[in-house]
Amino acid sequence: MTIFDTVPLDQLRTRTSEKWRHYPADVLPLFVAEMDVPQAEPVVRAVTDAVRRGDTGYPSGSGFAEAVAAFAADRWDWAVDVASTRLVPDVMLGVVELLRLVTDPGDAVVINPPVYPPFAAFVAYADRRVVNAPLGPDDRLDLEVLEAAFAQATGTGGRAAYLLCHPHNPTGTLHTAEELRAVGALAARYGVRVLADEIHAPIVLGRDARFVPTTTQIPDAIALHSGSKAFNLAGLRVAVAVPGPDAAADLARLPEVVAYGVGHLAVIAQQTAYRECGAWLDDVLDGLRQNQALAARLLGAQVPAAGWSPPEATYFAWLDLRAVEAVRAGADPAALALDRGRVALNPGPTFGAGGVGHVRLNLAASTATLTDAVGRLRAGLGAVATVS
Repeated sequence: MTIFDTVPLDQLRTRTSEKWRHYPADVLPLFVAEMDVPQAEPVVRAVTDAVRRGDTGYPSGSGFAEAVAAFAADRWDWAVDVASTRLVPDVMLGVVELLRLVTDPGDAVVINPPVYPPFAAFVAYADRRVVNAPLGPDDRLDLEVLEAAFAQATGTGGRAAYLLCHPHNPTGTLHTAEELRAVGALAARYGVRVLADEIHAPIVLGRDARFVPTTTQIPDAIALHSGSKAFNLAGLRVAVAVPGPDAAADLARLPEVVAYGVGHLAVIAQQTAYRECGAWLDDVLDGLRQNQALAARLLGAQVPAAGWSPPEATYFAWLDLRAVEAVRAGADPAALALDRGRVALNPGPTFGAGGVGHVRLNLAASTATLTDAVGRLRAGLGAVATVS
């Protein structure tokens, strides 16, 4: 039994968030990046105590950044200069504000599809244009493709940025120090500024794998961190922007009003998580490793056409279903899974280039839920779910 097996499905269905309300009750939801876990008790206590004493005003001080810095030092040997950090309401709104610092309206922003769908949406919201640099066939950064994208992004003379997803969502790829240094060299050559979404940084599952902070390898990069994924706090959002040593002056120009969107209870919840919930997080990571192994067994037995290997990071399974007969014939596997199997997965095409024929499955669920989900996927794909 893992931490994911401690909350019954009927109790989960009483939750009122998007994951549990978007589809009818007969659909098993494994699409939104929320975890089916009990909230860490220190967080429950901290938020409850704050509400009881009427501590529901505006945030103050650097407690959240200090908590992230202490966590980073302990987990990654990363020395964060708290004084140079800035609070933002969440990671993606932070991305928008950072793009406004380092680029101008109409400038290019390079992304690596298949990638978290809001990347393209928030780039457009910031009045910038997307330049795609798709991942390679191995789901890793393709440096030749990236260089071509940098050249295209800066070819008209404007400024440009590169929005890096690290670890990468949906593939679970964990970028190495060598890769990050290579990215930094290319970015310096073309004058591209690197912004890194590192929201999944604490969720590293490979026993010998290690998260390498982007700013330790690219001095003028700026990274964004939040506990909303690792500690299941999407409803209590706050994030911190952490500059590399050569980017501190840029981040210092961030308007003070940006932090006005940060909620006091979110700060209380997340700083408590970073400071007091390491053991809870370790239980989550152990459960996710077991869930990866379970999913591999279930898929191998029931959907052998699915291409997937457990990744080093995140709690997703990015399934390649292009070998399934119905998918080869043009069917969308997520639609088949939903219509026939009544299981909701993320459709691959929403992640951009390279997503056709794929689905993203959330592994942060109970043994029973994952077993049911794979059975529903098999039913949705039909008897054609065999290796061709």
